[in-house]
Amino acid sequence: MDADSTIDLAITGMTCAACATRVERALKRTPGVAAASVNLATERARVTLAGADEAAVIAAVTRAGYGAAPLDAAPKADPWEWWLLGLGGVLTLPLLASMAGLRLPGWAALALATPVQFVVGWRFHRGAVAALRNRAPNMDVLVSLGTWSAFLLSVWDLLAGAPLYFESATVVIVLVRLGKALEARARRRTAGALRALEALRPATAWRLADGKEIEVPVAALGIGERIAVPPGERIPVDGIVRAGESDADESLLTGESRPVPKEPGGRVVAGSLNGAGRLEIETTALAGETMLARIVRLVEDAQAAKPPIQRTVDRVSAVFVPIVLAIAALSLGTWLLLGAPLDYALVAAAAVLVVACPCALGLATPAAIVAGTGAAARAGILIADPAVLDTARGIKTVAFDKTGTLTEGRPRLIAAIPAAAMTQAELLAMAAAIEGNATHPLARAIRDAARDLAIPAATDLRALPGRGAEARVEGRRLALGSERLLAESGAEPGSLGAAAARHANASLAWLIAPEEARVLGLLAFADTARTGAREAVAQLHRQGFHVAMLSGDHRDAAEAVAAELGIEDVRAGLLPAEKLAAIAELRQRGPVAMVGDGVNDAPALAAADLGIAVAGGSEAALHAAGITLLRADPRLVPASLAIARLTARTIRQGLFWAFAYNLLALPFAAFGVLSPMIAGGAMAASSVSVVLNALRLRRWKPAIGEAA
Repeated sequence: MDADSTIDLAITGMTCAACATRVERALKRTPGVAAASVNLATERARVTLAGADEAAVIAAVTRAGYGAAPLDAAPKADPWEWWLLGLGGVLTLPLLASMAGLRLPGWAALALATPVQFVVGWRFHRGAVAALRNRAPNMDVLVSLGTWSAFLLSVWDLLAGAPLYFESATVVIVLVRLGKALEARARRRTAGALRALEALRPATAWRLADGKEIEVPVAALGIGERIAVPPGERIPVDGIVRAGESDADESLLTGESRPVPKEPGGRVVAGSLNGAGRLEIETTALAGETMLARIVRLVEDAQAAKPPIQRTVDRVSAVFVPIVLAIAALSLGTWLLLGAPLDYALVAAAAVLVVACPCALGLATPAAIVAGTGAAARAGILIADPAVLDTARGIKTVAFDKTGTLTEGRPRLIAAIPAAAMTQAELLAMAAAIEGNATHPLARAIRDAARDLAIPAATDLRALPGRGAEARVEGRRLALGSERLLAESGAEPGSLGAAAARHANASLAWLIAPEEARVLGLLAFADTARTGAREAVAQLHRQGFHVAMLSGDHRDAAEAVAAELGIEDVRAGLLPAEKLAAIAELRQRGPVAMVGDGVNDAPALAAADLGIAVAGGSEAALHAAGITLLRADPRLVPASLAIARLTARTIRQGLFWAFAYNLLALPFAAFGVLSPMIAGGAMAASSVSVVLNALRLRRWKPAIGEAA
């Protein structure tokens, strides 16, 4: 295993937050492990290795009293779980009937309770022994001690002719086991989004070789190979269509509900479903580096990471069970000192042990994160870091980049106006020479307009960040860029000033000969607002956010788009460094979210309290953001803030009720008001309710009409 690699393991045997904390501590103490995070809700551990190997990590988990295995070798759900629950229920019902006055003979009650205690409850007793052996008491210790107290007390009372408490032991085991089974089922449902994404990856592909289609494993494909995708099959890797026409359903990847047309030259992504046509595709990514693979990794990373509040919960959980054991012992001793019968004191202590399980406490955060990030991923929103959830709660201002974010980012050239002594064709050819290798939208528009012209060679190409670019063309140094570049060159617009005024609402680029301080021509570009941009701005305003636009374009063009969309706060003509200053100024209102897609947006995305990047933009922008939108729909911005806030609120709801449950239930149990039987039911119900509350997040969808 290479150093600094990361592995994911399936962990078995965990029953509560104390277990997850114990496993995590054991992993972090293993030599050669740099970091570890254990998620109780997904029952997974993510381990960063710095010298250790997988076998050493699995051995460390085993020594801690739990099981570990690679994800592809993880055991499935226990097929005997519901059979054992049924057995426990059948044997417990007659004991419950005795509470209604149908008293069973004592030996019959013992005969019914014994299989429940030893067989149905075996998982708790086995777990308790392992936990105590490792000096890490957990939920199993509480349940096991509580039920053994009631069971052994009843055996003693049977011999002494006193009242029996067999039903308390059996009902606790059955209810807690039922609660854990329901909880596990609900947890599996919360992780459904990730499993749905993983299921999109086909195992094989049809490679084209010598005119034949050969089925090969997807992992065997290289970059630049030709593959065929028959109608109705999933596209195995990212690529470019080279032959055929069809459409693709990309809804599970991007949240876009409508089929996307595909024709030669168009891009396709792995995991999307091919429509009615046959496609031939040239692969552009290996199986492990496709957009789908990166999405799965991002979701896994988000679900494996812990927000700051969970670290506090982990510290509480680590000492919770020992504190409960102390309270149970104190309750027992106090009742005996007050002269209560041993039976009464033991039952009160057993109720304390059973009622105070930290399951709900440990599940509140991870269950909500798994459900919330999964729901967001289905809608085309990737939350890269759970810390974003807390950040999103405090956002006051949303700042947008303009080009490619609020507008289509595919401007078209609407005017090419040369100065005297230059033709329009010469102007376009020289501009295309300077922008020959550039990837920004204006450069593509220039190349499209000059595609039928002879383009001269350009040397000494140099980017001028926030201004434009320059190069030597036919022995002459030329620069193409913004009004800022024009001002810095000292050249005067001359007769082109009137043309610039006529196109004040367009994006302008000036061709300049800096050494001569001359303006050679003017290019004007038009861009259109994205579908849904106005609706997105309106939603943000309704939700109470201040909305601003930070643009590198000149003021007239930026203000025209802002007026169309309903944005009043416009900062135009900004260099990347000036966008940072604008973020700092906006932060005076409170935390700021920045939305962008370009290289020049990356510093502002990183500097903002929350960065939201639009997929399809630059890699630098995506890496600088805490949230990534898988399709360029501005309406996903208010949606991403909404799901982040909703998930954070669900986490706090779960933690509140988990703490409140224990704070209320413990005194009642210690004072003898709760029987162990009722305590067991309440404990099971608390865990299930926390997970079910988190599960509500799975139904969330963005309010985007048809695209939702």
